[in-house]
Amino acid sequence: MKKLLTLLFSVAIALSLTTATFAQDAGTADKKDAKKADTKEKKAKKDKKDKKDDKMKDDKMKDDKK
Repeated sequence: MKKLLTLLFSVAIALSLTTATFAQDAGTADKKDAKKADTKEKKAKKDKKDKKDDKMKDDKMKDDKK
């Protein structure tokens, strides 16, 4: 009975440690994905701003020609 109880506790401890390890790995992957998404979002905003600036320059050039 004592051996069975020891085995049960050993399995429970091993399972809890394994779960914590996998949870830590998943958290690291989420941070990388979040960083990639953040970078893409910043790039999209910059592209949008650049297009807006180009359009404003084009409009000024058209007004100057008139």
